[in-house]
Amino acid sequence: MKKDEYIGILTSGGDASGMNAAIRAVTRTAIFNGFKVKGIYRGYEGLIAGESRELTTEDVSSIIQRGGTILKTARSEAFTTPEGRREAYDTMRKEKIGALVVIGGDGSLTGARIFAEEYPVTCIGLPGTIDNDLYGTDFTIGYDTALNTIVECVDKIRDTATSHDRIFFVEVMMGRDAGFLAQNSAIASGAEAAIIPEDRTDADQLETFIGRGFRKTKNSSIVIVTESPGNKNGGAMHYADRVKREYPGYDVRVSILGHLQRGGAPSANDRILASRLGEAAIQALMEDQHNIMVGIHNNEIVYVPFDQAIKNDKPIDKNLIRVLNELSI
Repeated sequence: MKKDEYIGILTSGGDASGMNAAIRAVTRTAIFNGFKVKGIYRGYEGLIAGESRELTTEDVSSIIQRGGTILKTARSEAFTTPEGRREAYDTMRKEKIGALVVIGGDGSLTGARIFAEEYPVTCIGLPGTIDNDLYGTDFTIGYDTALNTIVECVDKIRDTATSHDRIFFVEVMMGRDAGFLAQNSAIASGAEAAIIPEDRTDADQLETFIGRGFRKTKNSSIVIVTESPGNKNGGAMHYADRVKREYPGYDVRVSILGHLQRGGAPSANDRILASRLGEAAIQALMEDQHNIMVGIHNNEIVYVPFDQAIKNDKPIDKNLIRVLNELSI
């Protein structure tokens, strides 16, 4: 990486709280070490179109506490084509961008991997997704904030569920086939069950929940469900409809949290994580690292090849399923 070239930063895919903290960390660490930085707007779409400008330390002041991303984000159909990636490469050369820091999830890092395979560009990925589904890192930027948002919402839903003796099915987002948000928010909120794709047993998860204790001891209940299509049987509406048909005596409601889970000021954990990963991205460039995702494992910074981060499934701790089952009686 030459000092007369720019380091480009972009955010891509779904927004996640903490992305701004990562942008700030990358920018300030780069400038501290003598590099120039360009912010690229609207992700890969903006890279193709040349929507960029130089960032200073002042440009990233007072953004660490803001949700979303100041660089905006977009999903780029053009970048999925060879022609689009060629335009992106031509833009990088024109703008004198020598390396690219990509903050995003599975799709964003997949784009970076393909781009780096086709052209002589250095891409460093930062895991920015609420789903926590990227292999090789214990946590992704935005996950902790989303988890806390879900717990706050479920706490409020619990009040009305208890007041009206209702079963609430609360649908939360998921990443690919990952139910990290559902499983951990269920434990943290004291929910009675979590229906997640990783719980691949022959048992009917709904029947297990009903029979385990709800009919015997509880008049109200919260069930966290991963959204469809990650849940092969359907999302919260599917299970609510089943209860209405099979157990007509119960009063059932559905709450789909949707994009509520994405926004809001990042938690302290996400601000710290994003800051550490952003600083490490510049360190990786100075160490001549190529085409890796910067992650965290056992509280230590790790460099994970794109292929591993994207293609390997990140397993959920099956002990968490047991913990929830035992605590929800």
